[in-house]
Amino acid sequence: MRDQTDAPSASRAGAGPDVPAAAVRVGAGTGAGTGAGAGVRRARPRPLGEHRLWPRSFADRLTTPLPGVRAFARLAREGAFRPGAEGLRGIPDLPYAPAPLPPVPAGAVSVTWAGHASWILRIGGLTVLTDPVWSRRILGTPARMTPVGVRWEDLPPVDAVVISHNHYDHLDAPTLKRLPRATPLFVPAGLARWCRRRGFTAVTELDWWEAAELGGVRFEFVPAHHWSKRSLTDACRTLWGGWMLSVLGGGSEEKKVYFAGDTGYGHWFGEIGRRHPGIDLALLPIGAYAPRWWLRDVHADPEEAVRACLDLGARRMAPMHWGTFVLSAEPVMEPLQRVRAAWARTGLPREHLWDLPVGASRAL
Repeated sequence: MRDQTDAPSASRAGAGPDVPAAAVRVGAGTGAGTGAGAGVRRARPRPLGEHRLWPRSFADRLTTPLPGVRAFARLAREGAFRPGAEGLRGIPDLPYAPAPLPPVPAGAVSVTWAGHASWILRIGGLTVLTDPVWSRRILGTPARMTPVGVRWEDLPPVDAVVISHNHYDHLDAPTLKRLPRATPLFVPAGLARWCRRRGFTAVTELDWWEAAELGGVRFEFVPAHHWSKRSLTDACRTLWGGWMLSVLGGGSEEKKVYFAGDTGYGHWFGEIGRRHPGIDLALLPIGAYAPRWWLRDVHADPEEAVRACLDLGARRMAPMHWGTFVLSAEPVMEPLQRVRAAWARTGLPREHLWDLPVGASRAL
């Protein structure tokens, strides 16, 4: 199911400070710390590749209910699936600047935007792909507006892949088939079975606030305001979320990169920030938000993404989830224009907004 249909009801997603009862149960059941900020204890890492049993549904983790018949009828009546002709005229202006991957000095972290939610993270000596989609098109959408920023043939050996959830623009089977089947995959709870059926042998699935470690990097799965669905009958059968990648070693020099995956705005950002103070870079979605009544609960708009960055306490923000696929009705260049304006209003340093072209890189 494509993300233009990712829309619960029109009620606000997690705008208040209260944590749902389901979230409290999650923290209690996964070894999460009990304090806030620097005092939060890290969960003990899970074994890599373990086989686990999960509930049949994760619907109790939803921030708001999924849309009903009336919402779908309204969407069909309004026909607001895609931008109009005027909104599509911005396609030639979409930023695209492919370049060779730069060398990464020892101890540095480099990020390269391949497009949409696909990043090449080189962190702690590992090359990690996030939600890799190298396909020209995904189910139910037009072809990409911008090519992939880095050719598959130009990638270094991939040490790990993180998946945020199972929507087709984030979990792309043709792209994963290009990987050696021994590539470590880090996926949400309930998704390992899908990966193992396709031959992957090193799949680690995690619940919210759980973590695993590989080659000096810690991979922690954190909550998001979203949902999951890949067929007509499997809504919320697997979990959804984001990833916190941390270089192990402790101390003030530890590097932290937060990959939000796909999410609406809500209380989880403040909680993630309290548990993970000192985030160096937040990769946050800014697109696929219109019409707002349909998508506000599961897709942050540009202003909300900047607010999320502030809630996280992240030093820098890199926008994503825009300029690649036509998933919703906003003009294609609008997310970039609005996020730049929202960032300027914060008074934060302009250079801390990493509004990269597709294919560009930057290092911490």
